[in-house]
Amino acid sequence: MGGVLPTLLLILAGVLVGGTWSLHKQGAPRGAVVVTALLAVLATAGGVLWLLPGDVS
Repeated sequence: MGGVLPTLLLILAGVLVGGTWSLHKQGAPRGAVVVTALLAVLATAGGVLWLLPGDVS
């Protein structure tokens, strides 16, 4: 399951980016757009950081 979770996180990030763009284009409240964008950034960071090599004890 080494590569499955980061892949799912990056897929989720893509969906969230699309949702952010859609909310922005529809004129949604700024708070909703910001929260969705923040979740997209967190999912992207989590997926990328998970793939980085690190110490395995």
